[in-house]
Amino acid sequence: MITPDSSTPTVAPRLFVPQHLVIDSWSSIAPYFQELESRELNSLEALQRWMSNLSELETVIQEHVGWLYIRMTCDTRDEKLTEAYTYFVNEINPHIEPVSDRLSRKLLDCQFVHELSTDYSIYLRQTKNAVRLFREVNVPLNAELTVMEQKFGEIAGAMSVEVDGSQLTLQQASNYLRVPDRAKREAVYRKIVARRATDRTNLDELFSSLVGMRHRIAQNAGFDNYREFKFVDLDRFDYTAADCESFHRSVHACVVPLLDELLSVRRLEMQLSSLRPWDLEVDSLGRADLKPFENGSDLTQKTIACFSEIDSYFGDVIRTLAEMNYMDLDSRLGKAPGGYNYPLYETGVPFIFMNSSASFRDLVTMVHEGGHAIHSMLTRDLSFIGFKELPSEVAELASMSMELISMEHWHHFFPDEESLRRAKREQLENVIETLPWIICVDRFQHWLYLNPGHSAEERNRFWLENYSMYSGRAVDWSGLEDVQASLWQKQLHLFEVPFYYIEYGMAQLGAIALWKNYRENPSAAIAAYKKALSLGYRNSIPEVYAAAGIKFDFSESYIRELITFVQEEYRKL
Repeated sequence: MITPDSSTPTVAPRLFVPQHLVIDSWSSIAPYFQELESRELNSLEALQRWMSNLSELETVIQEHVGWLYIRMTCDTRDEKLTEAYTYFVNEINPHIEPVSDRLSRKLLDCQFVHELSTDYSIYLRQTKNAVRLFREVNVPLNAELTVMEQKFGEIAGAMSVEVDGSQLTLQQASNYLRVPDRAKREAVYRKIVARRATDRTNLDELFSSLVGMRHRIAQNAGFDNYREFKFVDLDRFDYTAADCESFHRSVHACVVPLLDELLSVRRLEMQLSSLRPWDLEVDSLGRADLKPFENGSDLTQKTIACFSEIDSYFGDVIRTLAEMNYMDLDSRLGKAPGGYNYPLYETGVPFIFMNSSASFRDLVTMVHEGGHAIHSMLTRDLSFIGFKELPSEVAELASMSMELISMEHWHHFFPDEESLRRAKREQLENVIETLPWIICVDRFQHWLYLNPGHSAEERNRFWLENYSMYSGRAVDWSGLEDVQASLWQKQLHLFEVPFYYIEYGMAQLGAIALWKNYRENPSAAIAAYKKALSLGYRNSIPEVYAAAGIKFDFSESYIRELITFVQEEYRKL
């Protein structure tokens, strides 16, 4: 196997698009689309050259949009950055969509398309889906929808509270939910939920508009509802909505009882008559919060050391991003919430964005996004853009596996044995807690888009019923019923990337299986991990999982097997 290169790349010279093209209007890129549209494809070689040129054009545009998005999320208060992104969405992309549809039809109609290698099979299926979904009437609606979706980041990014005389982002303030002083935790918790409550109506109205717009787009494309539309849009070739519903039931049967058990043990250890929402993050034995690093720079260096111990290539990936300044890690006012790894296809190096406040969860976010970055680097030399555009079920396998595999090397963050053991226990608790939450959010989405005419009150009522099924019975929400009813508003995915969440649950199962393999044979597991991620999207999801040495399976029996393994490892700690 060829050793992948993690060094700062030399960007390949462009062969079709001018090297220093400035994308500032539709007219700046229109000639290249028009040339592709008019070109004659009279041989397999001509088709392959045409596809290579199209890939280059899309790569250049993808990176341009990527930087617009990155800069906007790094500072949502800079109106010029938001305007630049919005201009592309409203004024340039609506011109791209119709011509992209025509190019897709040109590709599918070419008499030589069947002579392409099998590497293109999935891409051609995706192209057929894109043609099936495209409607001219949806072009302006998609542009409007994209701008609407970004409003969540603007609203959430402006949220802050004052704690001990300092104005803190909600991410920073949430660290107080891990301090031993229960009164302090409750006070800060109530400040956080009070701040969220001031925008609750705004977020309700925004979300109702998003649901309405999405339903309209689905109906325009000939679908009864947005769920049917989105499953095609997400190219879910390997499972159905019915499979997701089965997954929901399996997690309820296998994982929720274990979550109940964990919460009951927490209540007993804390010697409380009842658990309150501000009791869920703190160490149950009253120990001070774990502090794995000091700041973004320290986090970077410790991540490099941790990853290098797993595989030297992994450490080199993070080192390259640091040297290129392709990371923005620390939380600050005006920064959009959340975290992401944004692949930049032309440069070949991704950008990591997160909101670190030096907490333990920030360490997990970093190794998660680091897993994505490794994946981006392993696929950067693939010859065609379609091979690099990864399905989430595979992308999240890369990141969530790194959360668990890196755990074996967290002594770089926790040099003392007690803190290391605590961190590992917290991580495994998080696995048990996260699976039900993922299912809760996904089941919520199915209901939302199968019932698009629902009111905000009906939405909150279903959420409460749904949440009660998957959150365990140990937490006392008395007096906070309104807070509980709006917990879903914290979930960025619901606003910005609908139906993209169940993939985390599927990938979590794969990650547990990969970690299990790593415990048994580290070198073989890492070799399989790298092999699978290097495939890009030229193979089906089950085939990628098989290359990683695991199964793409979310049956009740398989979930029970993996959760039993997690439970056994947890008890050893």
